[in-house]
Amino acid sequence: MTTVRVGVNGFGTIGKRVAAAIAKQPDMTLVGVAKTHPSFEAREALRSGYRLYVTGTGDLAAFDRVGLRTAGRVEEMLHDVDVVVDAAPDKVGQENLHLYQEAGVRAVFQGGEKSDVAEVSFNALANYAAAKGHRTVRVVSCNTTGLARAASVLTTRWEVDHWEATIVRRAADPAETKRGPLNGIIPTLQIPSHHGHDVNSILPQLHITTTAVVVPTTLMHVHVNNVRFRTGPKDAAELVEALRGTARFHVFARWEGIQGTPQVMEFARDRGLGRSDMMENVLWEEGVRVDGRTATFFQAIHQESVVIPEVVDAIRAMFDLAPDAAHSIAMTDRALGIPPPP
Repeated sequence: MTTVRVGVNGFGTIGKRVAAAIAKQPDMTLVGVAKTHPSFEAREALRSGYRLYVTGTGDLAAFDRVGLRTAGRVEEMLHDVDVVVDAAPDKVGQENLHLYQEAGVRAVFQGGEKSDVAEVSFNALANYAAAKGHRTVRVVSCNTTGLARAASVLTTRWEVDHWEATIVRRAADPAETKRGPLNGIIPTLQIPSHHGHDVNSILPQLHITTTAVVVPTTLMHVHVNNVRFRTGPKDAAELVEALRGTARFHVFARWEGIQGTPQVMEFARDRGLGRSDMMENVLWEEGVRVDGRTATFFQAIHQESVVIPEVVDAIRAMFDLAPDAAHSIAMTDRALGIPPPP
């Protein structure tokens, strides 16, 4: 089996999850991770057995002073990898692009970067084959990932006329302190919001309009989807069956008592995949309605983890390690402990 050597540049909310996911894949080897400054996360990288490199404006001596052993600078890591996952803060990935080009390595960027940072934007369910052979790929943001997954299910089974989604956004990640606390509901006054345009970077034929509102929570995002069909599901049960039967969707039944995102995250803690992560699109069976040619459904998206399996699949697609999306998704999810469709 071909093994791809992977480095992760950035070891925060996304980077540490990507590193753990890569380390579990049978066809990938984690070479190392990179941090700019010493922190508890840098210490955890070493405790996890990862080689630690220094990136950006970071100083090797600063790590030495607190007893964190480093393997050198990120440029040295790049000499030993086939692909780097850029998990730097938003907009820093664009600045890092020249490093990867100079090192001659492929790169996977995150959704905080503009689409022109890479040759193709990616979602495993929607356009897996589009990443094959490319040197730079952008895994779209958490919200776009959730929308693209749902749209890939609906558009492959029925004819969608128009999709409208209102995104109720979390204000910050749980560990963030720069964005809160927030006492208010903040509408995104750009109408439509950028999310629909981002979905079109993957599904260009989908007619989608999105708006967004920021609310004072750190747990998850929630999407309110209204989809108008030319030809569509006959009832809610048919739509639920299609979603529940697709990888990376989790549909809660009424009896489970999952009223909202707090219970979803409690479920994730009990399930124990690590870091209380919920990598699937979350739906409520009773929160799906079909009325004639119109469907309405809620879905929740865990912003910290939903893109992690997509990053793994992007690498597999770039190096043509799996025959198709279904094989890659199954391999990724099995390694991460994500249950297959019932």
